[in-house]
Amino acid sequence: MASFKFVISDPQSRKSFQVEVDQSKAVGLLGKKIGEEFNGDLIGLNGYSLQITGGTDKDGFPMHPQVQGQVKKKVLLSNPPGFHPIKKGERKRKIVRGDTLSADIMQVNVKVSKKGEKPIEEVFPQKAKEKKEEAKPGKVEEKKEQKQEKKEEVKQEKTEEKKEVKEVKKESKEEPKAENAGGEGSKK
Repeated sequence: MASFKFVISDPQSRKSFQVEVDQSKAVGLLGKKIGEEFNGDLIGLNGYSLQITGGTDKDGFPMHPQVQGQVKKKVLLSNPPGFHPIKKGERKRKIVRGDTLSADIMQVNVKVSKKGEKPIEEVFPQKAKEKKEEAKPGKVEEKKEQKQEKKEEVKQEKTEEKKEVKEVKKESKEEPKAENAGGEGSKK
């Protein structure tokens, strides 16, 4: 059986945490709608109360609170979720998922409505995320160095080509002069 990925947002600390839970453990959530609350014990947050704010299905289509049920529909949207208009009055027909959790939903977005005994930071440590953030700058620096090296190589190649072109031009200018000088000297 697949698993739900929960993105838990804490409005007070303004941080979010990700947890994967097997659907077999979270069967009690199937059939819940956007806006409903559930007990955090289902996903390992004892004493917490969580509110469903949205989610996405296995194909990446967002859940929409105005579409009833577990269906996938093509609807005309003029505002989020699912569509962010650039111009005033802009509308677009998009595929969205209904407002009810089903087995097809892969990611569930929730927010903390009532805190428990332990802070979320203790329940879900963020060490892995910090390691990723530390690793990223190193890769970026390496790529910058590689780009800089490539630029230097290209500059060297261009200067070498220019030198070669200048040498060829000098040779071509000298050769006709030598022929003319030789030709004139034989006529005298």
